[in-house]
Amino acid sequence: MTATATAGVPTHAGILIIGGGIMGTSIAFHLAEAGHRDIVVVEAASLGSGSSGKPIGGVRAQFSDPTNIELGLRSLAAYEAFASRPGGDIRLERAGYLFLLTDDVQAKLFEDSMALQHEYGVPTRMISPREVHELCPYVPASAVVAGSFSALDGHARPGEAVRGYADAARRLGVRFVTGVAVTGIDTERGAISAVETDVGTIATDTVVCAAGAWSSGIGAMVGENLPITPVKRQLAFTEPGSVTRHQIPFTLDFSTSAYFHNADEALLLGYADPAQEPGFDREWTPEWLELFRDFARVRAPELAEARIASGWAGLYEVTPDKNALIGRSSVTEGFFYAAGFSGHGFLQGPAVGEVMRDLVGGRTPFVDVSRFSADRFAPGADGLVAEVNVI
Repeated sequence: MTATATAGVPTHAGILIIGGGIMGTSIAFHLAEAGHRDIVVVEAASLGSGSSGKPIGGVRAQFSDPTNIELGLRSLAAYEAFASRPGGDIRLERAGYLFLLTDDVQAKLFEDSMALQHEYGVPTRMISPREVHELCPYVPASAVVAGSFSALDGHARPGEAVRGYADAARRLGVRFVTGVAVTGIDTERGAISAVETDVGTIATDTVVCAAGAWSSGIGAMVGENLPITPVKRQLAFTEPGSVTRHQIPFTLDFSTSAYFHNADEALLLGYADPAQEPGFDREWTPEWLELFRDFARVRAPELAEARIASGWAGLYEVTPDKNALIGRSSVTEGFFYAAGFSGHGFLQGPAVGEVMRDLVGGRTPFVDVSRFSADRFAPGADGLVAEVNVI
């Protein structure tokens, strides 16, 4: 098909990345830094407007399987050095990450995972109910049986990370096309030949899908099954002064996935509604706060009556086994994907940028991500990775 373009859309790309969130911008930066040229990022809205638009994102290496631990550690190191490479202040706070554990089964699960984390140098430690209360005074010691804490972890600002990667990528020659939607992908003899957008056609033989919650539709354009379900997740900010001010870790209740942590002069509160229907709805609906309040009355009573200043709704991109999809298509030549991070995209963004740089460039990545291939969900496959991440 003859390439045509309007509204500043290029007619050709050596590498075309779909999606301008943390994954798309990180991948673009790492590819350009490695010497790849003629890179184009196409984003349907604005950069960071999807899942990466959340105000604050957790960063951690507390996982229960080696691959996720390695991705988390690599990203933590990259975020620590972000000011010098690629540049920018992401407001990284090494406040630590505290899991609240409420029964002996959970405690045993975390103890077992901790042994693996220590092998990789993650300084996780089990702590007593009294220590949980000391680290997070909102939680009474009587509300938990134990906690899992790593001082290495914390939180940062996803929007600033997207901006930092995008600015550095532009300096290296990457072109960003925003407000343009991908409508189709053309192939010839099983290989990519062009990408269709709503304003023109871009000739290319290499596509990287980093479209987050929208990645399933992109994969379908080339016959690649990317089983990703979009699910709304909501959070809220307390009014400054409405609760006692404490400096606390990123605190997450393992039983309910409710979480809270400092956000400037307020607290950020979040809760994963188990009854939330899948879909692309991103309207903030304060009614979900009743679920958080029910949780808080048991685990963090002072937060149950906190006054709310504002809120936000975004999308998780969830796979059947809650693990990412990272790899090269076995169906269509020239199609790569990095999506389905199930809430872990921001914390793994820098490392996945490195991995995709190497996969696209034909090199061996620093970590083996073969078990994250979409082929695990192909007909005849068992549908699960060998080691399912449960933390």
